[in-house]
Amino acid sequence: MPCCIGPVAYRDRHPLDADLKNLTAACAAAHAGEAFMNAASPGVLTKFVPDTYYKNEDAYVEALADALQQEYEAIAGAGFVLQIDAPDLGSARHNQYQQLSDEEFLRIAERNIAAVNHATRTIPPEAMRLHICWGNYEGPHTHDIPLAKVFDTCMRARPQALLFEAANPRHAHEWEDLKSAKIPDDKVLMPGCIDSTTNFVEHPRLIAQRIGYYADIVGRERVIAGTDCGFATFAAQQNPVVPSVVWAKLKALAEGAAIATDRLWGRAA
Repeated sequence: MPCCIGPVAYRDRHPLDADLKNLTAACAAAHAGEAFMNAASPGVLTKFVPDTYYKNEDAYVEALADALQQEYEAIAGAGFVLQIDAPDLGSARHNQYQQLSDEEFLRIAERNIAAVNHATRTIPPEAMRLHICWGNYEGPHTHDIPLAKVFDTCMRARPQALLFEAANPRHAHEWEDLKSAKIPDDKVLMPGCIDSTTNFVEHPRLIAQRIGYYADIVGRERVIAGTDCGFATFAAQQNPVVPSVVWAKLKALAEGAAIATDRLWGRAA
């Protein structure tokens, strides 16, 4: 496993520039109206790139935020929506900080959100979204911290949109908890409406129903249907959902969004 053995710095932009160039070309070929590129949050790197250099984790997170600012600004500057992947707000509760209380973990989450806000301070909120997940693996998930416990913390992040798991059996019910949540008027919810760990293809009508749950809470203009997480989270590992099914699920997502749009704008029963 890689680890930090010295001061954190962004030393080689070639991989980033290559990704930006490739995605730009792909979008042009597909005539895409909008695209996003994701990047790791400062907090999640504390798990996958452990520190052996800084005096404590707080100092390490600050250094990571300073370094990641360059990557975040490059993605936004290239015209893409910046998606900051932050499983440190979800799955880290049970796979990194399991020895802490919920209250202690929430202080970690607040620190990590502050790092995100520092690293994105020059980027307009509407050009970003924050993604929280609970590991994106097929398992019991009985130790997942509830969305309701971290939701207020997530709402303090600068990115305008919050993308979160809402389709899998462990989190699909949590739309009910958001009925009483304090959601700022400028925030957009992006609930996952298809499960990224199963080969079941959701019916478009189910997807439309899920969109409707959130539209009833924040209004039809502030909901975007998303996926629970990515379909290829772990490199060099066989992915649980085969590519043909991924495309079928995404097709169903688009069809479900169209149904919901018609319903919410009064164009269909």
